[in-house]
Amino acid sequence: MADLTPRLPAKRPLQWPDRLIDLQEALLDLDLPPLYIVGGAVRDALLNRPVYDFDLTAPTGDAIKVARRIADRFKGDIFIMDRERDVARVFLSFEEGRLHLDVAGFRGETLADDLEGRDFTVNAIAVDLHGDINQIIDPFGGESDLDKRILRRCSSFSLISDPVRSLRAVRQSVALSLRIEPETLHDIKKAVHELHTISPERVRDEWVKLLALDKPVSALRVAQAVGLLHEIVPEVVALQGWTETSPHLPNAWEHTLLTVEKLGQMLHVISYKRTDSSAAAFDLGMMVIQFDRYRKRMNEHLHQAWPNERPHTALLMMGALLSFVGQEGGHSSAVVAEQRAMMLRYSTAEVKRLVTIIQAAPPLLETADWPPLAQHRFWHRYGEAGLDIILVALAIYLGSVGTEIVQHEWLMRVDRARTLLSAYYDLHDQIVAPPPVVNGDDLLQAINQPRGAWVGRALERIREAQVLGEVTTAEAAIALAWQVLAEG
Repeated sequence: MADLTPRLPAKRPLQWPDRLIDLQEALLDLDLPPLYIVGGAVRDALLNRPVYDFDLTAPTGDAIKVARRIADRFKGDIFIMDRERDVARVFLSFEEGRLHLDVAGFRGETLADDLEGRDFTVNAIAVDLHGDINQIIDPFGGESDLDKRILRRCSSFSLISDPVRSLRAVRQSVALSLRIEPETLHDIKKAVHELHTISPERVRDEWVKLLALDKPVSALRVAQAVGLLHEIVPEVVALQGWTETSPHLPNAWEHTLLTVEKLGQMLHVISYKRTDSSAAAFDLGMMVIQFDRYRKRMNEHLHQAWPNERPHTALLMMGALLSFVGQEGGHSSAVVAEQRAMMLRYSTAEVKRLVTIIQAAPPLLETADWPPLAQHRFWHRYGEAGLDIILVALAIYLGSVGTEIVQHEWLMRVDRARTLLSAYYDLHDQIVAPPPVVNGDDLLQAINQPRGAWVGRALERIREAQVLGEVTTAEAAIALAWQVLAEG
């Protein structure tokens, strides 16, 4: 019989944000049914990690009702995620920002059933919102496993009943620095072969979370060791036998991993998590010196999210990971990557961005000269995707040289990247998108010819002539349009 007696943690107190205390006080006035905090929030509070959102569980049949009452009490919004399984999400606004509460019915008849049905013991700890939130309910020893840095399944059916948890096990073991205990590791390897029974969307979402880790390379190595990569991105596994991408590394797999690692380091030093030590290496230090003036605006770009809040940085990692796939068989990496991303049900926009990155990044910084017209054509073609292309291109170079970086070659590539960034951020109106001096209607009125493809060609020539300083007035633009019409 599971022991559901609340108790104080044995090692360290729970560290809750102040808004949870405010939330509890307000909920006590609502006369709600039993309601518990579960999952990652309790685990992170024990680890003294930031807690931003909460998973709550209530008796089956009550969860959506509870969610509605919480939303009404705080004038928040509610989204019914799964009516049949009694799951809803509440969005609340506080001075500190927005808070998500996911409220779900018990996985079974009781709280004990719910906790046993969870994935790992460290996630099967509960806190009674109607009781003392400094006490935990821990029937499976999750606190002890956290203290020993162990990731352990809750039961013998935890993983095989939901194979996507095998991917989550790898991610959480790396994110929380936990060692996967032997029986859990055995079950992971069994569950991997059942991933095909899970919807691609669920696999994709867990996969994206893995790629969004601060250091995804460790997780990728574990995922490869247990067979997960063969099930999710088998094209990457094939790179282990191919040696033509870098003369400095044993195979394309190691080149790929180093590319992903370098991209992660670059994203870190661009981010506000950067420390003096993390930017001390020559390669990253030079990049910081050249790019720091654009740091705020680059972060704004990198912090964008795709549907269902999939991080943009995870898509960049996917681009780095798939940069060389298919080449060992003579195929286009972009085509192979597009097919894989579609199988994983990435959105159309994500697939398009991924293909663009993989097509454009490898050769980008090999070009010796970037005059204004070349800069304009780059940004006109790629738009904000150009930022992604630049970062992945730099990572591919660093991934190819390993520890044998040639200083002048790296400085040359960083300088080319800075030239492009300067065009985008400092000289946008002169190089990227000069204000038009005429539009299509102006040309039709001045030239009095039927509308046709010549209009688009003329506007493109006029725009490029503006970049070169050859056209500054409407009259000069119309004269150039006449020339284009005569040529065509």
